[in-house]
Amino acid sequence: MLQQTRNTECFQVDRLQSAAFDYFLRYSDPGTGLVADTSLPDAPSSIAATGFGLSCYPIGVERGWIGRGEAAGRVLTTLRFLAQSWQGRDALATGYRGFYYHFLHMKTGERVWQSELSTIDTALLIAGVLTAAAYFTGEDATETEIRTLSETLYARVDWRWALARGETLTMGWRPPGRFLKYRWQGYSEALLLYVLALGAPHHAIGPEHYRAFTAAYDWTTVDDVPHLRAAPLFIHLFPQAWIDLRALRDAPMRDKTTDYFDNTGRAIALQRQYAERNPGGFSGYGSDMWGLSACHGPTGQQRLVNGRRQRMLGHAARGAPGGPDDGTLVPWAPIACLPFVADASRSALVALESRYPDLLCEGRLPGGFNPSLPGAGPEGWVDDRVVGLDQGLVVMMIENARNGFVWELTRGIPAFRRGLQRADFRGGWLATMETA
Repeated sequence: MLQQTRNTECFQVDRLQSAAFDYFLRYSDPGTGLVADTSLPDAPSSIAATGFGLSCYPIGVERGWIGRGEAAGRVLTTLRFLAQSWQGRDALATGYRGFYYHFLHMKTGERVWQSELSTIDTALLIAGVLTAAAYFTGEDATETEIRTLSETLYARVDWRWALARGETLTMGWRPPGRFLKYRWQGYSEALLLYVLALGAPHHAIGPEHYRAFTAAYDWTTVDDVPHLRAAPLFIHLFPQAWIDLRALRDAPMRDKTTDYFDNTGRAIALQRQYAERNPGGFSGYGSDMWGLSACHGPTGQQRLVNGRRQRMLGHAARGAPGGPDDGTLVPWAPIACLPFVADASRSALVALESRYPDLLCEGRLPGGFNPSLPGAGPEGWVDDRVVGLDQGLVVMMIENARNGFVWELTRGIPAFRRGLQRADFRGGWLATMETA
């Protein structure tokens, strides 16, 4: 019976991963290669979702969901478009100084929604560019051009410019010439951004800027162990979709005798404990029903199924403990935690599918749902969109849990190694490669 349950769980995981990968086939433009932000009609491209897609195509090849030639062709289409698209200060450009606007028109690549030139989303894009190039190592014309274009795209990003004469990287810039006032300082998904900015072949930033980023870390203690706080799960997960941080320690982690991978495990345990306590009295919460992260959600004052009125947060970076919470759960988050807490992730998957049978949309997990609100079924409010970032994270983290595939690819990318070393990371696979 136990083996049958395990086999069923594996089938569920495989099915969710395959459906998540299919998002990038269905919701990408054949002419530009850009990937849609969400599944909503006429949604623009998100450059971050495009970066996730580039990282997922190699997984699709390995899993037999797409042929190598077709996958390489998709990657090349994307890289050619990015390399040839307009880089300038005007409001309709695709990017500027090697960075890209957060949201682009799917077919033209022009900036939409007056979005910012985004440093973090560009980093997610470049991570995908480098990952694809690390996989497509063939000598044919297509795979050779992929590697050439990846070098060009990475080399032209002016990371030093994005410091805007400050100690830390800015979050972005708007035309015709105004940096956003907020900067990346303190623990966040920008860990990936700093690694790429430190490891760049041109326009790299110095180690002192990484030290300024980590100087704002917010520590607490959990079960007598130091814990680096971040309430939303995506903060922990995004960098580790690409970087294997097991036993890797920078100066703050060495000082606290922990590492980012173990810290993520504690963050998940805190969320599960919070869901079990359920201080907000929301429906569905429990040790096997958890997952608070950034997502779209219902808005305004609404009446819950128990009759209580609750202010809904709309789009918010939900988190626990200490983050905002309105009863909206992020169903993909527990699945993306498979590399850290395999049993808890599988239990959450079983609970999701048994309690909320109508949650899936085209076989994919939606951006969020709120069972505390009235709805057509026990799912309550369900987001009407599937989100590209979420699907990419599901594909990559399931594969990392299965065999460490993406981590193995990025360990072989000089930029990642160089960036980690300049950030003074030590131990783990870095030590193994140094002694090999």
